[in-house]
Amino acid sequence: MPDATPPWLTDDQTRAWIALASTLVWLPAALDEQLQRDAGISHVEYTVLSWLSMQPSRSARMSDVAALANVQLSHLSRIASRLEERGWLSRSRDPRDGRATLATLTSEGWDKVVATAPGHVEEVQRLVFGVLSAAQVTQLQTICESIVHAARPGLCLPTPSDSA
Repeated sequence: MPDATPPWLTDDQTRAWIALASTLVWLPAALDEQLQRDAGISHVEYTVLSWLSMQPSRSARMSDVAALANVQLSHLSRIASRLEERGWLSRSRDPRDGRATLATLTSEGWDKVVATAPGHVEEVQRLVFGVLSAAQVTQLQTICESIVHAARPGLCLPTPSDSA
């Protein structure tokens, strides 16, 4: 078996990787802190609710929500239980496939998303878009979509609509 040496990162790649890895650690932490402080909800809980708010009929299979939130189905089940206790989410059997479970945003869940969104968007603007030019925003979208599709081929990212 030949000794395969990995293609080591260049200095530019190393600096970019350190910046990306730091972003992956510190941006979610900052967003979680804001959401906990202002809305009493974690970043992953808000992610679940907001992605459901973007789905047709505000409903999606639990397995699809787990993929979007990057959590195991068992972890999503615990998150969904907490959200159900607060009246923000309901679960039911998928009428098209009885083996699957649907997560549905309740009207109270919709109200929570609507009430939480302004503070969250303000923090996203402050931390991300407020420090980027319009060209960098376009580049960021292209770069992130490329990375996500390489890391998770076939993942369909939610598409925001005017109503969400």
